[in-house]
Formats: sequence, C-alpha cells, structure tokens
Amino acid sequence: MAYESEKCASGSPSPTGPPPYWTLEPRMTSSTPTPRRVGLFVISVTFFYSLVAFLFISRPYQVSITDIVGLDLVVDVMAQTQRPSYLTEHLPYNSTLLTHAAFQPPEALPHRYPDMVDTFASYKYRNTCNISSLDLHSPFAPLCSERQSMIMAMSSGGRIGHDAPYMPRGCDMRWFSTEEICEILSRFEKVIILGDSMMRHVVGSINVLIRKDLGYGAVTDWNFSPEERRDCFCNYQFNVKACSVQGIFKTADVVKNDPESLACPANTIDVIIEMMIRFPIPSDELDRLRGLLPAKKPDRPYAFILGHGLWNDLDLQATLDWLDTLLDVSKQQAPWLVSSSTKSSRSATKPKDRAAAAKRERKHESGFWPRLFVTPNAAGKEKPDEWMVSQGNKALMVFEEAVGVEVRRRGVEHLGTWNMSIQSNKYDGV
Repeated sequence: MAYESEKCASGSPSPTGPPPYWTLEPRMTSSTPTPRRVGLFVISVTFFYSLVAFLFISRPYQVSITDIVGLDLVVDVMAQTQRPSYLTEHLPYNSTLLTHAAFQPPEALPHRYPDMVDTFASYKYRNTCNISSLDLHSPFAPLCSERQSMIMAMSSGGRIGHDAPYMPRGCDMRWFSTEEICEILSRFEKVIILGDSMMRHVVGSINVLIRKDLGYGAVTDWNFSPEERRDCFCNYQFNVKACSVQGIFKTADVVKNDPESLACPANTIDVIIEMMIRFPIPSDELDRLRGLLPAKKPDRPYAFILGHGLWNDLDLQATLDWLDTLLDVSKQQAPWLVSSSTKSSRSATKPKDRAAAAKRERKHESGFWPRLFVTPNAAGKEKPDEWMVSQGNKALMVFEEAVGVEVRRRGVEHLGTWNMSIQSNKYDGV
C-alpha cells in the first residue's frame, strides 16, 4: 500500500469550509434521482396512494346511503338478468385471520433506541448526502439473543422491495450508535481485515461510522486537492475507482493526520486492512501479515475479518487454500492464538478426556481468536456479461453455501451477503 503512505506523507491541510458540492456535475444535485432516491420515491408514492385511499374512504359523501343501496340493487338485478349464473353467484368470503403482525415493533428498551432513530442525524454532510440510517435498516422485534442466531438471521435476511431497508430474518440485529461501535472495537487489541475490494468497502464503512462523516469519512480527505474533494464526495468515495486508492486503510493514519475527526477516544481502537485478493498469496503480502502479529500474547484479543472469492473466479479450493494459508501463517507467527491445552488434548488417552480438551480448545480459539469469513455479495445487472456465468448469481449462491460449510469446519464463523444484497443497487454490478 505504498500509494497510501505516499499520499498520507504529503500532509497538506484540507480545504476549510463546506465541500464544493455545488461545483459538481449535474450527477450530484438535490433532485437527481439516484438509485437510492428512486427507492425512496417508490416508497413515498406507495404511501401517497395509501393516504389518498384513506382520504377517499374517510371523506363525507354528498349522496345518501339509501341512494347508493338502491343503485346497487338495480345494478345487481340487471347483472343477474344479463350474465350467466356462474358470474353472479354469491360465494362465501374466504378470510384468513392472522394471529399477529408480520413484524412486531422493536422492544421498548433503552438499548434499542438507536435502532429507531436516524443515527446519522449528527454526522457531517448528513443533509447534503441525503441518507438516513433508517434507509439502511428497518428495526423490528425480537432481537437476536446470541451471536450464532444473529449471523444466521443476517445471512438469511433481505429487503421487502428493491433498495428497501435491510431486515434480518427471524430476529433483528442492533443498529449500534457510533459510541457503541467505538466501545466494541476497543475490546480488541487489533481488528485485522484481509481480502479484496469488498473488504475495503467494509473498512470504508467503519471509518464513516467512527468519524461521523458521510461526505469523506472513508477517504484521506485531510490532504485532498479541490478536485479530489469534488470527485470523492458522498457515495463517490466508494464508487469512483480513482477514489479507492485514497481510502483509509488503517485508523493509525487518522490518528496521525486528522485525530480530531475520530469520534472514538484516543488510542483505544486499531483497525487495519491488508489487501490479499487471490491465491497463491504473494510472499510480501504474507510478510505484512506477520508484521501485524506480535510473538507475545497481548492483553486483548485480535479479531480477523476475511473475504475472498471473485479474484479466484469463485474457485472453492483456491478460497480454502487462501484461508488455510492465512490461518497457518497466523498460528506460526503468533503461537498464543492456539490454545495452550493443545498438547494435553492430543496426549489424552481416554476419548472422554480428548473430547473435553478439544472443547476447551475450540472455546479458547473462538474467544481469543474470533474469525469471521464474509462471502461475496450478489451480482447486479451492470455486471459485465463475460462474468455472468462464472461469477453470476447461481455461482455466487453455490459458492456461499459451500464456503459456509467448509469454514465452519475450520472453526471460522461465516456471514453470507448474497440474500441481503440481491435487491440492492450496485454501482458496477459487482
């Protein structure tokens, strides 16, 4: 990531004052029907028609009810004399009674308050970028009770309509406030993210949240030129290819260059990404991973978020080899990641003792070495035709299911993203 360090080294101050969003091309105006706006427009129109229907039913009539009944009787008699009986025969109404609503409102508890309000309201450029947290997630009850059920619910969840807010399936997730996100990240010595551009977007999203900045939160805006401030604003900090190299790859760069923009307390979080996009993994990339892992056990755990697939054309074996290589290198460089009871479990003679020791090892690894594998999102209609067979939605669905089975055998948890993304707009279809 030399391009990033070179970019950060310049240290030129960012321009003061509001961003020159008024100088953008017509693509960025307050009335431009972006895909997100189109989704909200559909919802607004649906609500408008419901309101019209309500007003129509509720309005006072200017004719008497006897007139309406008499007219209905005349129409009914005329219809029965002119139509076959099978068209005029009265059939019993088949009513289906629901015992409860499809989605219950969120629990009236203090920790669910951020789920029900726009947590972006205090973010920089909230009104200019015109996005609310409620556009992204629609809360409901019940809340998932533990991590496994939450991961399953998030992997299986989706949207009721294109670009509608996301909803997990069966139980809901928390929409954490920035303060809660800072507290969660501070529980770890380091959060290491390994993978491709999808993982880069994950890091960008984290930076938006911990910097409370919808306009430039994901990029190194502290040394932007006026042109970069124009081109890499709001959604374009993710969508424009030239802006991707301006992404923030580690929170240490924010602490060094723009510490005032970080909402988390100083020196409490450490999030970093290493781009490792394909297998075989180059030796210099593995060396960078080794450099992140100390030989001595730290006071707090390390967390790993991994994502891979597209750069090896959804080859399952290549992805598993990629994952196994990273796990092996991590354990070799940091032996404290592996349970100290490993030797005793292998030397145990009784099956009962071996099972108990293995259970302790799994508990230790999942507790001190949390690992999550994220599979690629669904393909969009803009995806190039030459990739629609090898990387189309059928291939992605099969890959996600197979990877989930295999990574769990390795003690790694799995989050699927196909279902949660199939009805969302994708800038380039990837």
